[in-house]
Amino acid sequence: MKTFVNPGKDEIKQITTRPVIKLKSLKKVIKPIFKSVRRRGDKALIRFAFEYDHAEIKDVLVTEREIQAAITKVNPELKSAINKAVANIEKFHQAQVQSELKIETMRGVSCMRRSVPIEKVGLYVPGGTAPLFSTVLMLGIPAKIAGCREIVLCTPPTKEGRIHPAILYAANLVGIHKVIKVGGAQAIAAMTYGTESVPKVYKIFGPGNQYVTAAKQYVSQKGMAIDMPAGPSEVAVYADETAIPQFVAADLLSQAEHGIDSQVLLVTSNVDILKKCKLEIDKQLDKLPRKRIAEQSLAKSSLVVMNSQEEAIKLLNQYAAEHLILSVKEPEKVADQIINAGSVFLGNLSPESVGDYASGTNHTLPTNKAALAFSGVSVDSFVKKITYQKLTERGIKTLGPIVEVMAEEEHLVGHKNAVTLRLKYLEKN
Repeated sequence: MKTFVNPGKDEIKQITTRPVIKLKSLKKVIKPIFKSVRRRGDKALIRFAFEYDHAEIKDVLVTEREIQAAITKVNPELKSAINKAVANIEKFHQAQVQSELKIETMRGVSCMRRSVPIEKVGLYVPGGTAPLFSTVLMLGIPAKIAGCREIVLCTPPTKEGRIHPAILYAANLVGIHKVIKVGGAQAIAAMTYGTESVPKVYKIFGPGNQYVTAAKQYVSQKGMAIDMPAGPSEVAVYADETAIPQFVAADLLSQAEHGIDSQVLLVTSNVDILKKCKLEIDKQLDKLPRKRIAEQSLAKSSLVVMNSQEEAIKLLNQYAAEHLILSVKEPEKVADQIINAGSVFLGNLSPESVGDYASGTNHTLPTNKAALAFSGVSVDSFVKKITYQKLTERGIKTLGPIVEVMAEEEHLVGHKNAVTLRLKYLEKN
């Protein structure tokens, strides 16, 4: 990890820069995949499963028999943990449901807004280096609460041509029954175009590797809605003299083990804490099974000492982390000054891991500075907001002349006429 002490403007730019995803070169890889899936449908998906996942499958759709068999393979302790996580996630997301908004803006003019579920959604769940059954919960639960009519889940098969049992258990638990054995860019292509087994959807959700990320960005340019621009996972930790170095190191490594293109950042105004955290990182790193992955991630990461809390917060807002942990004396006060982050964890006893799995918040979050403008996934991500208006006779008589004046000034005579004709009609009747 690189260490910066009171970095200048150029160094801050370096600190806040993420690992580069070479979209142009990736596009060259994914375009033929999209072309093949569009032309050959399931046959292309079966071929890509063999080519990229080294799995021989006859059908891409997971059968109900496979789902029930997988459920029996999940140990009771894990089932119990998943069930409790589901309860927390459901509780938090159910509270996000908004009632219909209705207001009279002036006498006789009523305006309304209501949430309407997106009819067909596609969920991508990574299953390569780690089968992320937790992502099934994070995407499936808000989709169900929102009322989406058709939910399609794509996840890559193992070399044996199966889906990890915990993924199928989680899918069944939240009510998702259309599970497809397909990963990578080909999964995004299948949900975009539709195949014999995979329905075409209206919006695609979920994290993934660089190929999945590139594929989502590719289809978003062609009119497909996606949850957010996403990249490799990341965490920033802000630590003061009250931080516990063992915890800070563990939090940084928990993100570094995600993948070689992940990035972590430690910001502090206490040099002693930085030194202690650095020692802890080295100590804990040796014990990680995914040490090699974490090492490559740490090579792209930074330790930063700032002069003051004010400067530290400014840097954190520039960084706009996916996950931000505030290991400080008064985390709530600092949190009030954070305007750019995907999800914030307050205090020494709030590890990022709880948000990943079971606290109730969603772990599908904006990365790569997208938190400057994007929110994480929520129930709102799965609905559209439709507005309505209704005018009474009094309403059109009061509002109509106002609209006539405005339309005429914009030289939109047709707009004016739509009002004028109604006003004249009312005068005669």
